[in-house]
Amino acid sequence: MMHTRRRRVRRKLQRTVRLAAAVGLLSGVLMVSGAVAGEPPPAGGGTPAQADPAADVVSRLGPSRTAGSWTGADGRTVVAVTDQDAAEEARRAGAEAKVVEHSMEHLRSATEALRSAPRVTGTAWSVDYADNSITVRADSTVSAEDWSQLAGLAERIGGFVRMERTSGAFTTRVNGGTPVFGDQRRCSAGFNVTNGRDTFILTAGHCGPRDTTWFRDRAGDELVGTTTASSFPGDDYSLVRYEDVTTLDRTNVVSIGDGRGVRIVGAGEAAVGQRVFRSGSTTGFRSGEVTAVDATVNYPEGTVTGLIETTVCAEPGDSGGPLFSEGLALGVTSGGDGDCVTGGTTYFQPVTTAMESLGVNLTGGPPGPGDADANGEGGAGAPPVPAPPVPPARPEEGIASRTVTAIVDFGDPALGAGLIGVSLTGLLAARRLVSAQERREYRSFHNASWG
Repeated sequence: MMHTRRRRVRRKLQRTVRLAAAVGLLSGVLMVSGAVAGEPPPAGGGTPAQADPAADVVSRLGPSRTAGSWTGADGRTVVAVTDQDAAEEARRAGAEAKVVEHSMEHLRSATEALRSAPRVTGTAWSVDYADNSITVRADSTVSAEDWSQLAGLAERIGGFVRMERTSGAFTTRVNGGTPVFGDQRRCSAGFNVTNGRDTFILTAGHCGPRDTTWFRDRAGDELVGTTTASSFPGDDYSLVRYEDVTTLDRTNVVSIGDGRGVRIVGAGEAAVGQRVFRSGSTTGFRSGEVTAVDATVNYPEGTVTGLIETTVCAEPGDSGGPLFSEGLALGVTSGGDGDCVTGGTTYFQPVTTAMESLGVNLTGGPPGPGDADANGEGGAGAPPVPAPPVPPARPEEGIASRTVTAIVDFGDPALGAGLIGVSLTGLLAARRLVSAQERREYRSFHNASWG
C-alpha cells in the first residue's frame, strides 16, 4: 500500500514538473494565449545569452580574412573565411567554416562603389554571405538605360555582383500589428519604448514627420499621440509619444490578431538564415527568413541603408509593424516589393540601431542611467541582446527586466492586466494564427528550437 502511494506521488510529481516546464517555456518566450499577459521578470532574472562563435572569430581574424556569417539549415553558425588557417580557427571556436574568394573588405568596397554611383530610384542591393556575392535588384520602374548603366557598373566591379529584375516596385509600406491613423495615412504600431519619463511607439520614419498626430480610428476621435522624432530617408524610424502617460507600465506583447499576442523579452540583431515573424494591420501575422543584413534600398523618397532583408511578405498599411523572433524584437517594417499573394522582398529598420540613435529602451523596466530627454533625444539605450546563431535566442543576463516591450494596446483590456497564469490553452491559441501554413511554420520552428 505504501509502495503504491509512493508511485502515485512520483507520477503526480512527474506530471507537475512536465506541466511546469511547459508553462515556463510559454511564459518565458512565447506567451501566446487568448489574453496574453505578463509582468517583466525580476531584475537580474534574465537567462544568459548563448555565446556566438562567429562574433569572436570574425573579431579576431578581421574583415580581410572573413566575409560574414549566417545560420545554416541545421541551425549551426557558418563563417565565411578566405584561407584554410582561418577555417581551422573558426572550427575550433565551434562554428562551421566556408572558404570563399572575396573578403568582407572586398565586399564593402563593392557596396561603396554602388553607393557612390548616381542614385537610381527603384534599386536595392545587399550582400549574400553564403554565396559570397552582392545582389543588385531593379524594380519595374527602372528604365532600360539605367539598367544598362547599372549592369556596366556591376561588370566593372567584378563577376560577384549579380543583377536581378523584380516585377513589382520598391515602395514604403504606408497605410500595421495594430493600425494608427494620421494625416491621410495609415501605419502599424511597432514596439513600445521609453526614455524613463515618457512612453513612445517606435515605428517607421516614413509614416510621418515630426508633429504628425495619430489616432486609434479613422474618424480622429481617439488620440494616440504625436510624432516627436523621425528619421527618413537615410534611416526609417520615428517615435510617437503617447498622450496617456499611464501607458508606461503596459504589458509587453506583439499583437497577432483575434486578441492574441506574443510576449517580447528583449531586443536582438537579425542573423542571415534566421526564421522571423511579422505582424501588420493589413496582412496580419506572417513568417519568413532573413536573407541579408545591412541592405540598401533606393525608394522614390530617398535612400535607406542598414536594413534587414527578408522573404516575409507585406503590403501597404503594414509599415512600422514589428519584426520579431523567439521573443526578441528585431525591426520595424520599412518597405519592399510584391505582396502576400505573389510574395516579394520586405525590408526592416533594425530596432537596435533606432533605439541607440533615439536614446530609448524597450518598455518593461526602470530607466537606465543617461536615458533620453522627453523628446527622445540624447541618452543611451539599453544594450541590445545579440541574436545567437543557434536557437533558442535568449536575452542577455540583467537585460530582460529592462528590455521587455509591448506593442500598443488598442482596447484589449487583457493586455493591460498584470501577470496571469499561462496554461496549455496557449497551444490552442497558436493553432488559430492567420493562416494554416503560417501556423504550421510557427509551431514547427519553435518545437525545433526548444527540442
